[in-house]
Amino acid sequence: MSPVLQTLADLVRINSINSSYEGGPGEKEAAAYVRRFFEQRGIKVWEQEVFPGRNNVIACVPGRDSSRRIVFEAHMDTVSIKGMTIDPFDPVIRDGKLHGRGAVDDKAGLAAMMHAVADIHASGEPPPCELWLVAVVDEEFSFRGVVKLCEDLKADAAVVAEPTEFKCVIASKGVLRWRIRTKGKAAHSAKPHLGINAITAMSRIVLALQEDHERMQQVQHPLLGPATCNVGVIHGGVQVNFVPDEAVIEIDRRLLPGEEVESVLAHYQSMLDALMKQHPDVIAEMEKPMLQDWSFQTDADAPLVQLSRGLLREMKREDGVSGVPFGSDASKFSRLGIPTILFGPGSIDQAHAAVEYVECNEVEAALAFYTQIARRFV
Repeated sequence: MSPVLQTLADLVRINSINSSYEGGPGEKEAAAYVRRFFEQRGIKVWEQEVFPGRNNVIACVPGRDSSRRIVFEAHMDTVSIKGMTIDPFDPVIRDGKLHGRGAVDDKAGLAAMMHAVADIHASGEPPPCELWLVAVVDEEFSFRGVVKLCEDLKADAAVVAEPTEFKCVIASKGVLRWRIRTKGKAAHSAKPHLGINAITAMSRIVLALQEDHERMQQVQHPLLGPATCNVGVIHGGVQVNFVPDEAVIEIDRRLLPGEEVESVLAHYQSMLDALMKQHPDVIAEMEKPMLQDWSFQTDADAPLVQLSRGLLREMKREDGVSGVPFGSDASKFSRLGIPTILFGPGSIDQAHAAVEYVECNEVEAALAFYTQIARRFV
């Protein structure tokens, strides 16, 4: 097993389920492993507290130009192991694929970045710019790790590891999640006219949301397609012989570049106001967002993007630019004005899956890609 695959296997053996999920121990043991990896190689490394006992790990290799910096970033946390049909912490290699929770999301990219930094340091030849590797916490729940990092970060470029099928990703959708609650009036189901049915009221809202979603499909982003709106959760009622006095839905709205949270929420509030005016039985309120994250888009002509595409051509890979619908840490760098790409081995289709895996040869190729990005970015 090659050194980078050995590191990946070591990381997969570590249970680093985000502590916001049931039974998750968090990233402490993974952070200790990453820190030891760099300490043993004589590379400057330190930690940044995000939550008590949950720290980002930052390693640094000085560059020839100390005024410029490129950041490699990957997350250490994983999602739950519920529903997995393989041993989540046994990194078995079978048919050229390394299996286990986090194998593709995001420990493959993390391991490749770690070895890229270590190889550059071991060569004795400083890269053009200062090189940071940041292993962050909490990407899988609320992005607090990268948010903490970005509080006082200065950088000229960022490469974020996510499974992108070895494509240079320069755009992703943002996400906004919130609840709408309808209020009714309880009554006996034998005399429903004495009550106000909150579920019936909510049904009008759900249909209006679906009609609005269908209208959104007419506007297409060249890399990301249309914005989307999905009602993913609905609760209401106490028991079947009551007129329900309350119902709640949870909404997931994916944002395109250029859409701002405030204007999107204002649109839905306006839609809700119109419904309540048209139907007096609809008494509803929108709650504050449970989660919001920006979209991101990097200029296709940015030097980092052009360098990445050139490397992919040299490696005889697809050298176009792509977009992805899922969120990541990349948007936080982009929000600071830092040119950012998402790039990594494996497919998002295997992330969070019952059988998670990554192709071993893709991990090796990602190591070569990250190394050359650091050596050539000026």
